[in-house]
Amino acid sequence: MDILYIVLVLPTVIFALIAQTMVKSAFSRYSSVYARRGMTGADVARFILWNAGISDVMICQTQGSLTDHYDPARKTLNLSESVYGVSSIAAAGVAAHECGHAIQHATGYFPLQIRNTIIPVTNIGSKLSMPLIVIGVIVATLTYGSALGELGTFFIFLGILLYGLAVVFQVLTVPVEFNASRRALTILEGSQILDSDEMAGARKVLRAAAMTYVAAMAQALASLLRLILIFIGKGNRRSGR
Repeated sequence: MDILYIVLVLPTVIFALIAQTMVKSAFSRYSSVYARRGMTGADVARFILWNAGISDVMICQTQGSLTDHYDPARKTLNLSESVYGVSSIAAAGVAAHECGHAIQHATGYFPLQIRNTIIPVTNIGSKLSMPLIVIGVIVATLTYGSALGELGTFFIFLGILLYGLAVVFQVLTVPVEFNASRRALTILEGSQILDSDEMAGARKVLRAAAMTYVAAMAQALASLLRLILIFIGKGNRRSGR
């Protein structure tokens, strides 16, 4: 555990753990507070999509807790077991948030379009970046002082570049998620799916969920900065600076 990890990455890891704890706590608390309108998460999703004029999105139930997501490729809005058939403030908030993503997709929300476009590249980057960096370190160590030494440096640089692409995805995810939450809260309040006093609980759930994405972005940026600084430091030592 080098000093750069302790200074840069470890605080963001702690931040991510706190954010995860907060979202689980908020979701658990407001999952036990039932909404007065009696609408389940699936009911809320159907209502919002219908009012938005979206008829080609299928609402499905998926296993697990906090596994809710919108799949733009299959046009499915997937609600977890604790949301789909549950009439709670938390369920309404989460279902509305996922509908926010469906509305983003239907209206061509630009940040979402960019994020969806780079997903194939970022998937490759996240899988290959660390293996390339490890290979580069091994090659650079074994061939130190020879002409092949630069090959190891190239692999390390390529790995950091691919990791950087994955970080771009994390950065783009934050505004997409915040926008979906804003849409959700506006719809819930404007359509009176939740009463004014119930809206406070929905806001707490969605704000806690949003912080997990901020934490993930911070952790990814810190890890990227650490890799860059290590790479620069090793380069300076090789050149004698």
